[in-house]
Amino acid sequence: MNPQAMDAFWMPFTANRHFKANPRMLVSADGMYYQDDAGRSILDGCAGLWCVNAGHNRKPIVEAIQRQAATLDYAPPFQMGHPKAFEAAERLAEMAPAGLDKVFFVNSGSEAADTALKMAIAYHRVRGDAGRVKLVGRERGYHGVNFGGISVGGIAGNRKLFPVALPATDHIRSTHDLARNAFTRGEPEFGAEFADELEARITTLHDPSTIAAVIVEPMAGSTGVLIPPKGYLKRLREICDKYGILLIFDEVITGFGRLGADWAANKFDVLPDIITCAKGLSNGVVPMGALIVKPAIHDAFMAAAAERAIEFPHGYTYSAHPLACAASVATLDLYRDEGLFQRAANLAPRFEEKAHALRGTRHIKDIRNLGLVAGIELDSRPGAPGARGMDVFLKCWEKGVLVRFTGDIIAVSPPLIISEAEIDRLFATIGEAIHEAD
Repeated sequence: MNPQAMDAFWMPFTANRHFKANPRMLVSADGMYYQDDAGRSILDGCAGLWCVNAGHNRKPIVEAIQRQAATLDYAPPFQMGHPKAFEAAERLAEMAPAGLDKVFFVNSGSEAADTALKMAIAYHRVRGDAGRVKLVGRERGYHGVNFGGISVGGIAGNRKLFPVALPATDHIRSTHDLARNAFTRGEPEFGAEFADELEARITTLHDPSTIAAVIVEPMAGSTGVLIPPKGYLKRLREICDKYGILLIFDEVITGFGRLGADWAANKFDVLPDIITCAKGLSNGVVPMGALIVKPAIHDAFMAAAAERAIEFPHGYTYSAHPLACAASVATLDLYRDEGLFQRAANLAPRFEEKAHALRGTRHIKDIRNLGLVAGIELDSRPGAPGARGMDVFLKCWEKGVLVRFTGDIIAVSPPLIISEAEIDRLFATIGEAIHEAD
């Protein structure tokens, strides 16, 4: 593609000038592989963008979308409904952690996060506890890129150009502890006590009666795969319960099998009040997100509103879009029929073995993993943070493998249909690329 043909598109989260001088174009996909515009087959080592959990071009999903488009292409979600929306909600509620069974549809993880924050504040208000307006996130957390999400998020690069954020927010410290937990396989042994900062500092500083919710990713993904220490999430739950604070799990990445279980909430045996999800909800085929909520939250809104009144004045033009709902139902069927969550659990030991086999490769200072996700942290070049990570990403691309990088951390999260041979190739290629990087 010539440079002029690429001029109009301002690409998201991309070094636009570098890309347009050195384009990497994907033109088709099937199963575990993309094809680029040169006809090369590219092994997908990151499930697109953490989302294509069932693999690409899955016939049941494609056909479901085609049928839906030919039957009902759009239906307004405000004061109207369509059958597929109720079917999709029912199916999602059925597979949700026990105790969460109300579903509110949005279009992305970013929208899900902002919706959850609004829902949390409004929930306390309709219960007559209007003083709970403060929101607590976590350092290095990622909850999308809308103003709510970046306010409770803790990735500096996503915030520095947007200094105007929600005012009533604070952050607990990250769980990352390289000194004690480097090269941990699975959940780190050390760091459960980091949750105590919520009580020791945040509630002391702010008065717990003013805090509406705490939002965390069970596993912090976009910042570089930070696995929660053993007992950490349980401790957060205990503190939130003690002070009447809602706990929100952002499972946009961890939901739908990534950790070798359906949900991180089930993996770690901690039930939040709200789960946000997206990505794997529709296998990335049609944009879609959702909140799965405890019935007590839903019921509080129903009880507080007058007859015929809108109980929660929030939503989007494309909420529960017919095509997205069709894609979601077909995707959830695939997960169930092919046992993909269990498959991920079965493959996890091989994945872990091959990831940690890279230990000792020059530049690597940490490897962490759980289920079918791994983070490989590299030493930064003096004065050039992120440069080595991008070089490894580019070298992997040259070798026919697509990975993610966040600064100097390589993130690996393939579709759950990956084979053992493809796992071997994936990590072998990453090892070669790191070895070749300066």
